Amino acid sequence: MPSFDIVSQVDKQEIKNALEQANKEISTRFDFKGSDARIEQKELELTAYADDEFKLAQVVDVLRSRMSKRNIDLRSLELGAIEKMSGDKVKRTVTVKVGVPQETAKKIVKLLKDSKLKVQGSIQGDAVRISGAKKDDLQGAIQLVRTAVAEVPVQFVNFRD
Repeated sequence: MPSFDIVSQVDKQEIKNALEQANKEISTRFDFKGSDARIEQKELELTAYADDEFKLAQVVDVLRSRMSKRNIDLRSLELGAIEKMSGDKVKRTVTVKVGVPQETAKKIVKLLKDSKLKVQGSIQGDAVRISGAKKDDLQGAIQLVRTAVAEVPVQFVNFRD
C-alpha cells in the first residue's frame, strides 16, 4: 500500500551556515562597529545579543535574511521575548521549530477525512503518515495539504510504493 510522511524539519547544517554568515555580516557592518552584537547557537535555540532594542531588531533582521538565502523557511523560526541584561544590553531567543505540532497534525487528518479522498492519515509522533490505495490519491492529498496548511512549513518524505 503506497504511503508517505508529512514532516516539518530544517537542515541543521544550513542553520549553522546561515548563523556564521549572519555573524560575519554583523561584525563587518558599520552600524555595529564597537557594539557587542552577535548570535549564538545551542542546538535548535539561537540567542541574539545587542546593545539596545533597535540594534537587536537589526541583528534579528540580518539573521532572517541569511536564513531565507539559505532556503530555511522563516515560518520555522519562533521569536521569544526581549530580555534585559546588565545596563542597556538586551537578548532575544529564537527557537527553530521542528516537527508537525499536534493540533496541526489533527487538522491535517481531519482535512483528509473530510476531502473524500481514499486515503488514511495517522499521527506518528511529530509526523503524519498518509497511506492510500493509489498514487493518484496520495498526490491529491499532497496538493490538498500544500494549499490548506500555511502555519508551518511541511515536507513530504518517505514515499513508498
